Amino acid sequence: MSREPLPIGRRVAYLRVRRRLSQQSFADRLGKSKSWVDKVERGVRSLERVSTIREIAAVLRVDPAALLGGDVQPAGSAERREGVARIRAALSAYPMAFCRPTDREVMSPDRLARGVRHAWMTFQHARYPRLVELLPTVVSEVHRAHVLDPESGRAAVVEAYRVTAALLVKLGEGSLAWLAADRAMSAAAGDRVLLACAAVQLGQVLRASARAGTVMLAAASQIAPGTPQELSLRGSLLVQAALIAAGAGDDRAVGELLDEAAKLGVQVGDGNDHHRTAFGPTAVELAQVAAAVELGDGSQAVARHEEAIGRDGWRWLPVEHRAAHLIDAARAYLQTDDPANAARVLLRAERIAPAEIHHRPAVRDVVAQVARDPDAPATITQLAFNLGVL
Repeated sequence: MSREPLPIGRRVAYLRVRRRLSQQSFADRLGKSKSWVDKVERGVRSLERVSTIREIAAVLRVDPAALLGGDVQPAGSAERREGVARIRAALSAYPMAFCRPTDREVMSPDRLARGVRHAWMTFQHARYPRLVELLPTVVSEVHRAHVLDPESGRAAVVEAYRVTAALLVKLGEGSLAWLAADRAMSAAAGDRVLLACAAVQLGQVLRASARAGTVMLAAASQIAPGTPQELSLRGSLLVQAALIAAGAGDDRAVGELLDEAAKLGVQVGDGNDHHRTAFGPTAVELAQVAAAVELGDGSQAVARHEEAIGRDGWRWLPVEHRAAHLIDAARAYLQTDDPANAARVLLRAERIAPAEIHHRPAVRDVVAQVARDPDAPATITQLAFNLGVL
């Protein structure tokens, strides 16, 4: 649910209290009267002069733009919207349906594979704005290659749709993400490994649908445990099924599924990224945290989080995976009435993966919830203002 921005007077009052300034001391620093401050904070007097807003911001130690609140747009929001529109246009094209050669030279399979790998690496490094730029071309090129050679180009199509779905989930584009994941499933039909790969992203897209859990389990049943690659796929599908079960409040299913996934994780070990899953013991432990948060067990989530980040495997996970987990950890700390630690992990996530904070709509609500807590540290306030959520 969207939040109405605070009027500028209430923002001034909020920040003044956070800075532990009385109206009188604040007025003294500005060279104004206490009555003037009171009228500004109550909205009786408007702030129209830029110079006055700058003076207030200097005393409150915030960016002047932060005081404008609703006028502040997250950096890159317009570019992001335009990029998503281009991705939508690429997904809306159906070159395979025409079954005719294109008028341009098709990329070689090796070059195409490199392009898809680069897209995945960009995603795993949480460089979402860059990936928004890359994906329209990647999707278009795999489409064109598929026209001329449907069978050999199929893996590239599936992987391109997978990474597209993964990005769109981050950007809060649920319907478009579903389209990409569904395309991946369709392209993978008949190949159990490709189908399992596509199903991992489908699980992320349909996290809120309890029925999607049966799809995850069906796909997992097609992967017989054997190689580390197969174990990783099966384990990742069990994790997705567990998180779907957590969303439905089925703690018994969550426990059984994650216990089974943990056994597979031990066999795979940490430090691997088979089929872009980053599956291993630490990944399963992070899933335990996410599931506990969904089930409302903040204490267990916090305990598991603090244990997980001490593992060697934590450092080997992709940047995107670690930053996303820190968002879950912030939610866990909020559930335990610990806004200080919630703010700490959010700021840590921003340091390692700025786009995870600035480009994920779902994270904005978490930041806002932390920043609005009276006991939250002032360090989170500027971030909340920059995101336009306070």
